[in-house]
Amino acid sequence: MAGKDDDVKVLGVVVSPFAIRVRIALNIKGVSYEYVEEDIFNKSELLLTSNPVHKKVPVLIHGGKPISESLVIVQYVDEVWAAAPSVLPADPYDRAVARFWAAYIDNNMVPGMVGVLRAATEEERAAKADETLAAMAQLEKAFAEVAAKNGKPFFGGDSVGYVDLALGCNLHFLEAIRRLHGVALVDAGKTPLLAAWAERFVQVEAAKGVVPDADDAVEFARKIQARVAAAAASTAANYTDIQC
Repeated sequence: MAGKDDDVKVLGVVVSPFAIRVRIALNIKGVSYEYVEEDIFNKSELLLTSNPVHKKVPVLIHGGKPISESLVIVQYVDEVWAAAPSVLPADPYDRAVARFWAAYIDNNMVPGMVGVLRAATEEERAAKADETLAAMAQLEKAFAEVAAKNGKPFFGGDSVGYVDLALGCNLHFLEAIRRLHGVALVDAGKTPLLAAWAERFVQVEAAKGVVPDADDAVEFARKIQARVAAAAASTAANYTDIQC
């Protein structure tokens, strides 16, 4: 277990799903770290030098060495602080499956979710909502196959694992979409297993104090929408600045 002497910092934005998954992973491992809040509209020199390629949060700085991209960071945390509980499964096949679904979330579910928030028209929003709902249906099926059939509460089994982190870090934005646009992307009627899973995830000790209230996501989404409306072709206010 690491302590403060190990000099662990996380550069993030409080509503960033990608920073949230890193912080929960560190909490699971019992790692003490310094959290540094970034302003994505006025990025610090520390962020720009720590992640010069993407210039995005999150960044983990361990012993003065920066690591970027949230899923890479989570794997790093799991390997460096190798004591139980593990985030990734021990079995090579199970690890591969977990990596597949985590990548599916980032490549299929997240773009649809972002699209709902950034849509310029109701037609575009509806299309992005359908895209996201299709991804959620696949994740519902995956959960039924890998966890629910064995009576396990999480994708990781008895405790939060890699796929749980990848999906659970987005829950506040999924709720924000429901509040802003009336679109329920996690619905007890359509995805009952994921709806029950979501309730369990936010109650996990490692997630408490890290997953923000949906009100914060609503406020952030409104800021992004206002900037998009003011400069439709600009990428300066892109939601993707808080992800990698």
